[in-house]
Amino acid sequence: MEQITLAIGKGRTAKDAIKLLEKANITFPDFNGDSRKLIFYSADKTIKMLYVKSVDVTTYVEQGAAHIGIVGRDNILEQEADLYEFLDLKIGQCRFSVASLHDIALQKGKTIKVATKYPNIAKQFFAKKGMTIEAIKLNGSVELAPLIGMSDCIVDIVETGSTIRENGLTIIEDIEHISTRVVVNKASFATKTDEIQRFIEKLKVVVE
Repeated sequence: MEQITLAIGKGRTAKDAIKLLEKANITFPDFNGDSRKLIFYSADKTIKMLYVKSVDVTTYVEQGAAHIGIVGRDNILEQEADLYEFLDLKIGQCRFSVASLHDIALQKGKTIKVATKYPNIAKQFFAKKGMTIEAIKLNGSVELAPLIGMSDCIVDIVETGSTIRENGLTIIEDIEHISTRVVVNKASFATKTDEIQRFIEKLKVVVE
């Protein structure tokens, strides 16, 4: 059986994904989330796992360095990656939301400033509403931007909404529900169809 390469994002994604893989009898005996190692092998050596930053998973898969990736849909959408999206693993469930200090009207023709870690997603969402935005890219604590007058609102991932509420913001509208997905390199699906489908079927059984 030929070996396939799997890319998994570090942190919570990896922790939840490894548990799911174990339920599907796909184990990585040497894996340690705190390790500095970047490559791990499954017990039967049929899968080589690349342990990388979540934001880079789609790049590894799109470029063919990994045949398969396990990654949040937020990264898939923001990176606008050209790959196949096969399976919703139903872990890491949350949503993209628009939140603001004040109840602003999201009206056609209006121009607003939006602070976000996801400028592409924000621009696409507001463009559908016929709105123009100035996207302010922030990598953390986006809730601060409206509080200091730097933006009119934010676009961010929301799980429980507690951080939003604790900072006095209100969710105006939900954009899209997201979760962790299995993605596949398009060329790899043609050359390693059997191995990839076998991997997906094992996961599908435990997800469903």
